[in-house]
Amino acid sequence: MTRRILLLLLLTACSPFTTRPYFPPVTGAAQAEIELDQEDATETLAAVLRSDSLPVTRVELRDGYIETAWFDAATKAPTGSRRLGPDVVQIRAWVDPSRQGYSVLTVETVYRPLADPSLSPRDLDRQVPPDHVVGKRVAEIVTELARLYSSEAPPAP
Repeated sequence: MTRRILLLLLLTACSPFTTRPYFPPVTGAAQAEIELDQEDATETLAAVLRSDSLPVTRVELRDGYIETAWFDAATKAPTGSRRLGPDVVQIRAWVDPSRQGYSVLTVETVYRPLADPSLSPRDLDRQVPPDHVVGKRVAEIVTELARLYSSEAPPAP
């Protein structure tokens, strides 16, 4: 009887399932550590992205994941046009627990430079170039959050 109760408690205590995608962020994604737990950091980042008129479509607080629709880089409006070229981008963010009370934000801004039916859609995703308008804005957002939510003293000039 005790075994059954223990097994039931273990099975209901945590779920082995995640709503995050199976793949990691692309190389070159913006990254910073902030002093907020995972759920608060996820909620804060989502709010900042929304306030910047980015089309956030998915926020998973428990799993620390955020995603936008594919959108036009110039207008920030979701688009149904072909996801090809740097004018149509998507933002995905992973928020991972770090040390006690801290989280690491990793935010990618991707585009698809070409169409290749022999590859999976994720294999076609590339980080936007450093001078891309949305990529620069995302880097600024991550840097600003790191500045606002950091208990460490800023580096000396």
